[in-house]
Amino acid sequence: MQGAHAQTDDLKAVQLYSQDRLIALIDKNAHLAQVTADRCQLVQDIEAHAEILKEPAYQFLWGDMLAWGVCVDANPKRGVRLMHEAGEQGLPAALEQLGRYYSTGTLVQDDKSRAVIYLREAAALGNLKAQLQLAQLFIDGYGSPYDYEDAYRWLYTAITADASTHQKIAGYLSALEQLMHPKAVRNARRPL
Repeated sequence: MQGAHAQTDDLKAVQLYSQDRLIALIDKNAHLAQVTADRCQLVQDIEAHAEILKEPAYQFLWGDMLAWGVCVDANPKRGVRLMHEAGEQGLPAALEQLGRYYSTGTLVQDDKSRAVIYLREAAALGNLKAQLQLAQLFIDGYGSPYDYEDAYRWLYTAITADASTHQKIAGYLSALEQLMHPKAVRNARRPL
């Protein structure tokens, strides 16, 4: 009997996903698939990390689970609220997803002006998906011309090994150049 107690004393609670691991899953858009692959066994832990500990990556995950009804009953209103909370804490993936949702009218009303705000924040934090979407919105006539220089700079300095993304960036840079003053383009190309 004493051996059983010794084993119990050695048991320790461990976090299933570290913040870094969860952010990596989110960046690959594999977070919901991972929860499903784990057979929805961690729902209570995820909820606790989101609602009690207020960890942004977990707020985003829990919000996405609620928004789409993954392992729980769908509650899009609560899910989007949690995504907003994660974005307010500076999680680039949450800001990018909110910007995308507002841009396309997914779960929320289509609002390109609001999309620009969220995507600009995510882009400034280095989120390449947000940088690409923001450039597209600017090219489509949304946002402020005062922000074109930043968008150009972020894409001009972006690093990617993916050939199609590289080609997409080149296309956006060319399109942005058509909208910008040559001096603004030169400024955007300067090393920081």
